[in-house]
Amino acid sequence: MNSDVKDQKLAGQGALRMEWAGRSMQVLDMIRQRFEKEKPLKGVRIGACLHVTTETGVLMKTLVAGGAKVALCASNPLSTQDDLAAALVVNEKMPVFAIKGENRDTYYKHMRAVLDTKPHITMDDGADLVTQVLTKRTDLIPGIIGSTEETTTGVIRLRAMAEEGMLRFPVVAVNDANTKHFFDNRYGTGQSTIDGIIRATNRLLAGSVFVVSGYGWCGKGLSSRARGMGANVVVTEVDPLRGLEALMDGYRVMPMAEAAKIGDFFCTVTGDTGVVRLEHIAKMKDGAIISNSGHFDVEVDVAGIEKAAKAKREIRSLVDEYTMADGRRIVVIGGGRLVNLATAEGHPSSVMDMSFANQALAAEYLVKNGKNLEPKVYSVPPETDGEIARLKLKSMGVKIDSLTADQKRYLKSWQHGT
Repeated sequence: MNSDVKDQKLAGQGALRMEWAGRSMQVLDMIRQRFEKEKPLKGVRIGACLHVTTETGVLMKTLVAGGAKVALCASNPLSTQDDLAAALVVNEKMPVFAIKGENRDTYYKHMRAVLDTKPHITMDDGADLVTQVLTKRTDLIPGIIGSTEETTTGVIRLRAMAEEGMLRFPVVAVNDANTKHFFDNRYGTGQSTIDGIIRATNRLLAGSVFVVSGYGWCGKGLSSRARGMGANVVVTEVDPLRGLEALMDGYRVMPMAEAAKIGDFFCTVTGDTGVVRLEHIAKMKDGAIISNSGHFDVEVDVAGIEKAAKAKREIRSLVDEYTMADGRRIVVIGGGRLVNLATAEGHPSSVMDMSFANQALAAEYLVKNGKNLEPKVYSVPPETDGEIARLKLKSMGVKIDSLTADQKRYLKSWQHGT
């Protein structure tokens, strides 16, 4: 079997951690049990470009239970958990191409290896796999049923492709499901980003000024968790509605040029490029700590910092300290890549349970309906979203009310007035 992982001897450790993650992924387990009986993915080849974590391992096993043949590569050079990759290769006999810290050439070589399996469905986190198909491997397009996309950045890219007429097959925007972005982006990113920053630096957040760039669902979660740790949170935004929302949620709101002067910690979660630039770095205090929790490493101008600095050293693992010309020290965590996966373990498994339940059911939906769909970006069907929420509540032992017949009639009527 063709694969490329760091060390297959790590498989035992990876299997144990995947088992631990699976205990908090009861919704995906229910789907797996149904998949084992019905085999809705029988004969389907799936090429997945996702963060290679223990939770992803549970998703891969679910897809295989449904009859799929799966090949997996990493969607970020620093997000791979090497023991999990080994466990999938050794114990599940799955072709996996992922090594934590792989360089750019290896990253794309691994992606090409997955595409060489000629997938019927691609599963993306950032749309890199789809981009490769549409630009480098157009020979695969006739055999592709469709794709699924996990994250905000990827959905933005895919909608731009669709608008330009570049997209050649349907894509299900898993990220847009309520059971994904309401929970994964807010609670998952919020907790795991703080976890990554603290693991990397071992610095106290209480009493510090913590600058969050972007107040989407990820920014809301991160701001909330930073405040919960005792930080004085400042939000920077370009959207007036989100800026107003952040203000009314109790945060200080200001441009980055002002926030740069007072921040101790900076974290970008915008999905856009050039958020923290050299003009901002020039205003930061000695010892300022910068990180990014957006998908791509374009939000912080790390290359600009490298050029402007007179010295650089790795003072802790994945913590680079740059000494600027005036003697100030600027710290960048994880090379400006996803800090929650570079220096921590990513989202908690109970949150990924819902996200990956959407991925599994989106793959099933594409198998059933893909041939009748246009090359556009589609939302997860509302009934799927609602079913995942229902199963999640059930797995947590929580019950909710049901509408009475009278309430249903009232909600459908217009005759009742004051």
